Amino acid sequence: MSQRTSRPDPIRIFPKSITADCYNRIRTLTRHLTLPLRVDLPGHRGLQAVLDSTEWLVVNSLDQDELIMAWMDFAVAQRQGLQEPVQCQLYLYHMHAGLIMGSVLDDLLQAVERTFAAP
Repeated sequence: MSQRTSRPDPIRIFPKSITADCYNRIRTLTRHLTLPLRVDLPGHRGLQAVLDSTEWLVVNSLDQDELIMAWMDFAVAQRQGLQEPVQCQLYLYHMHAGLIMGSVLDDLLQAVERTFAAP
């Protein structure tokens, strides 16, 4: 799925706050890689994250990359320091996305660290 391609209307949009630790780790690990970057989410069968510098998508790789949710509109410029959380918008595109929105972010952080951390 390419960045900002034609998408269905979201079912819901939530204002969210991503912890500084989570945002900084994912952003740091992906800054030096070719984007968009696809990462398997092993705790969520069939789901993958598609990461780029402006959005983090979650897609169902078993169903033609059906869009499940997306973190977008990261308000990085509004932070006073790297230790502060990052405000963003979480777009839900699947009717069951709300059930996994917390655990997917935890799984994403673990998957990125496990996949791209230095040995």
